[in-house]
Amino acid sequence: MIATLRSLLLVGAMTAASAAGAEATRSILSFDDLHGWAEDDHGAALSVFLNTCGDLKDPDWRALCGVARTYDAEAARSFFELFFRPVLVEDGEDALFTGYFEPELDGARTRTDRFRYPIYKMPPEARAEGAWLSRREILTSDVMQGRGLEIAWVDDPVELFFLQIQGSGRVRLPDGGALRVGYGGANGHPYRSIGVELVRRGVLGAHEVSAQMIRAWVRKNPEAGAELLLHNPSYVFFREVSRVAPELGPLGAMNRSITTMRSIAVDPAYTPLGAPVWVEKDGKESIRRLMIAQDTGAAIKGAQRADIFFGTGDEAGQAAGKLKDPGRMVLLLPIQRAYALLPDEF
Repeated sequence: MIATLRSLLLVGAMTAASAAGAEATRSILSFDDLHGWAEDDHGAALSVFLNTCGDLKDPDWRALCGVARTYDAEAARSFFELFFRPVLVEDGEDALFTGYFEPELDGARTRTDRFRYPIYKMPPEARAEGAWLSRREILTSDVMQGRGLEIAWVDDPVELFFLQIQGSGRVRLPDGGALRVGYGGANGHPYRSIGVELVRRGVLGAHEVSAQMIRAWVRKNPEAGAELLLHNPSYVFFREVSRVAPELGPLGAMNRSITTMRSIAVDPAYTPLGAPVWVEKDGKESIRRLMIAQDTGAAIKGAQRADIFFGTGDEAGQAAGKLKDPGRMVLLLPIQRAYALLPDEF
């Protein structure tokens, strides 16, 4: 699972009951109802769909995956229109799109005067059921010392904090190489938003909260900033991801690489992982694009809630951090599955 930065900063308090998916309303649309459908690159969406559809277990999805492999990019639109139906799933909440990315940090495999903040693997005792030590207890005690749990060391504790919120990232090494880390587990404590805390203290207005603003405040106020980071008791551990090629995206919730501007994080209570989703994001720069639900996020709750993956690095992070827009998302389901969702009297 990739825990998404912008989502947690802005809507960390949002919750949804796990049974809420059963309470949603569903309406079957036509492809003509999808604004901009004809203009999209359906071949690109088909390629991303194929990246994870082979892992789907249900027979109808697996059958569609086999059929999809017989279609080329030019016929991709026909594939989706022939075998799927658009289904609008609503739970009474307004649609909200945010963005996330894969951060890059500077670091080394051994500790130096510059690189002295460790990225930790998960200790065995933290895997026990229930909450383990809090962030404060982990970072202010010697519980992690001398155990060989360090994957790498980085030069910035603030960036390390945000790496934990994102749940995956890359570390640029001094020799020009890089290593990738992925989510390896957590300490079992609930996430507590430091953005919400700064608003509560009156330091920032709710409209000012962003990763950039938080970074700036913590660096300008190093002592108070260090204490602010400890306000969040949740702590994320990592694992080194060596089997993913450098040019590919990080692993999502389906344990496959996700794709820039084609993969989204969703609430699986409403949107099955691996399903195509038509995204109509409004706002300053609108998006009309077929994406694939391949990830989840701790704050991604609701039928009309999605996080769009923007890619790797600072530029992607800046673009993702600005996104907080309305719109509409429409799930594409296999035809028989789509009609089976409707009331009997339909």
